[in-house]
Amino acid sequence: MADAASPVRDVTPVAAGVMAPAGFQSAALHAGIKTATGALDLAIIAADKTASAAGIFTSNLVQAAPIVVSRRHLAASEGRARAIVVNSGCANACTGHRGLTDAERMTAETAAALDTTPEHVLVASTGVIGVNLKMEKVVPAIGNAVAALAPGKGDEVARAIMTTDLAPKEHAVTVQTARGAFTVGGTAKGAGMIEPNMATMLGFLTTDAAVPSAILQRALKESARETFNAITVDGDTSTNDCVLVLASGACGVTIDEELYPALLDGLLAVSRELAIAIVRGGEGATKLVTIHVRGARTRDEAHRVAKTIANSPLVKTAIHGADPNWGRIVAAAGRSGVMFDVERTTVRVGGVLLFEDGLPHDQNAPLAARHLNGTDVVIEVDLGPGGSGCTVWTCDLSAEYVRINGEYRT
Repeated sequence: MADAASPVRDVTPVAAGVMAPAGFQSAALHAGIKTATGALDLAIIAADKTASAAGIFTSNLVQAAPIVVSRRHLAASEGRARAIVVNSGCANACTGHRGLTDAERMTAETAAALDTTPEHVLVASTGVIGVNLKMEKVVPAIGNAVAALAPGKGDEVARAIMTTDLAPKEHAVTVQTARGAFTVGGTAKGAGMIEPNMATMLGFLTTDAAVPSAILQRALKESARETFNAITVDGDTSTNDCVLVLASGACGVTIDEELYPALLDGLLAVSRELAIAIVRGGEGATKLVTIHVRGARTRDEAHRVAKTIANSPLVKTAIHGADPNWGRIVAAAGRSGVMFDVERTTVRVGGVLLFEDGLPHDQNAPLAARHLNGTDVVIEVDLGPGGSGCTVWTCDLSAEYVRINGEYRT
């Protein structure tokens, strides 16, 4: 146990996902947005009372109506929110004035049912771009969802936000500090059009710690840099990407600057599991690929190299075929725009040295190929004498990815 002067944390996984923290209720149901009979497609996460809130949003210049509305509401409320309403099956993106009106109405209907103001409701959508919401189905579903709010339904929320995801994604941890324990929970969706670049993936996090909005925003942004913004499936930044977090304060632990590292540890632990689950479940993915880049001059340069490697179709297809083609890795690093000396660069796959001092070690290729035949692949690139590095997660590129996306709207 940490002493009273130390914020040193003990982070322990717990069950219940986004509903693990105290002070929240949720509900999910079939509104009829998805055509599959009974498929959950609308969910509400509600705090028992108005909570601190924060969000990070897509950097895509084409932003869906719910992104625009949630940004406005967070600004108008100065980082306070009572609920998040989310639908799947329709992105409500590129839908003009009607789309904005529909997103606003979703918040207004949720607010009325919860006896709060629309500015205290955030909204998110995911699905096909360029299609209008079926508001004649969404509006009554919102009322029914609010009436069904209850603790312990995080697994239903996780299923309600899925589109091409193969499985729901949720995780939660309890963080023990010298002042007591608090819990962080979360759920996310995403399988394709994944390179969040935030600031089609959605992430929702909750905590029962009391957190000032400014601190919550800072912690969310910092944790996302190493998790949600360190993943890529296909290099495509969605129109709808967002991660939202609510802090209920129900556990009695207040986060200040001293306990900020504890909050960050909790958000990192949950977000990392969700981010990796997104990549592992990427469209057509058969392998989770972890790329470590070291020896860069700055962390941002390491990140740029890692993302360029991770997004290379040639690298990703070589990994799918278990081909230890180090040349594709080096070539991708070389076009990243980062300056480094190839004569001082090394490449390892599964710990097997394939390239060093400007020369190949092709005699090691069979060992590396054996590693690539597994489902968890590790690539290490050392750029030389620099002191900075980062880790990025991606997946292989298979024919199944092409099939899924070739048939997405048909």
